[in-house]
Amino acid sequence: MTEPFSVPVTVRGYETDVQGHLNQAVYLNYAEHARWSLLRAAGITQAGLIGKGVGPVALETTIRYRRELLAGDEVEVTCAFDWSGGKTFRMEQTIRKADGTVAAEITAVGGLLDLTARKLIADPQDYFKELATDPSLFGL
Repeated sequence: MTEPFSVPVTVRGYETDVQGHLNQAVYLNYAEHARWSLLRAAGITQAGLIGKGVGPVALETTIRYRRELLAGDEVEVTCAFDWSGGKTFRMEQTIRKADGTVAAEITAVGGLLDLTARKLIADPQDYFKELATDPSLFGL
């Protein structure tokens, strides 16, 4: 198995709470940043998605906090897609400190919304394959 896609992020002071920990909502921002970075790296743009009449949607997200993150911490945020067929897919993400310590694990379920019908489309991986210049980044 290949290594999942990852992006570096530096925790900024304004993202922390009164205890100095990374605010819980910011973990979602980091996960979303990694997802869109993967889409861009694979050659998929927001304009390309809209042009096809589809848009990605989050249906469920679970965060497991493992270790605290503080201002100045350097982390890698990974993103790997799991295609099981049907209308949804899973995204497995890890936020890992520079020393290798896992700070958080994020599991999300997503889909691809038909922007006209406002319903999930079947086999979203087919759209990702068609739009991507590098579908291997999605494990396709």
